[in-house]
Amino acid sequence: MEYLSPLSSSLYIMQNAEHICENSDCPFNLNCWANQELTPSATDERSIEWIFVTSLLNFSFWSNSLVNFEVLFRNKTYTGYWALCAAINRALDEGPDILNPKVYQSMTVEQLRHIFRSHTAESIPLFDERLNTLKDAGKTLLEHFNGSFKNALFSCDNSAAKLLKLLCDYFPSFRDYALYKGKQVSFLKRAQILVGDMWLCFEGKGFGFFYDIEQITAFADYRVPQVLNYFGVIEYSKDLTTRILNGEEIANGSELEVEIRAATISAVHCICLSLR
Repeated sequence: MEYLSPLSSSLYIMQNAEHICENSDCPFNLNCWANQELTPSATDERSIEWIFVTSLLNFSFWSNSLVNFEVLFRNKTYTGYWALCAAINRALDEGPDILNPKVYQSMTVEQLRHIFRSHTAESIPLFDERLNTLKDAGKTLLEHFNGSFKNALFSCDNSAAKLLKLLCDYFPSFRDYALYKGKQVSFLKRAQILVGDMWLCFEGKGFGFFYDIEQITAFADYRVPQVLNYFGVIEYSKDLTTRILNGEEIANGSELEVEIRAATISAVHCICLSLR
């Protein structure tokens, strides 16, 4: 499938956007970078597999319930993405080895429910989708990459762009496309997160070296645009603002959603350029 890259997609969309714009006059400061306690500290092959598994499962943590999915790990509770990381790390302490494709390609419902057991009455959202994603990915790694994501990574010759393509070609859950005004555009949120996490974990060296890392954009999720809009970096039309304040659901793949995601990527790209 031919599609625009995430950055080209965002630039094209923002040139045609009707509901959102960027505010180039808004001041912005980057103050600090905090180390996270749940991400791998080691720079080894196990960290590669950890990043792959968390990226596979990094979607849909919030529900309409007043109670969130929550994981208790080493006497501390976590929600959202960090609940996923905590559950995976807890499984590494207790078993089974959730980083081993041979294990998760045959993962049972009972095993995964135990791994994702919640500290609250709210279970992890989209459980069946996560189970199927894990099993399919494990099968693909065993069939095409000798049972290791490390081999998939090596086959990309230190190219972030090649890794994005590989993820979309072999692992359907990473395909993040939309149709906007007749053009096929892409955001590849979770695929880009995987590349970015690999680069961060290995500090741009060894397994984390990509000669074209600048092709990776911001990750077009649903939290970042809230922050950018709050600080005035992106501005919504009156109609879009009213819809958001009224709690209207913005449909996946709709023109509004595509423009919000594109504005996120484009605005962060401009921030990066201004900091160079």
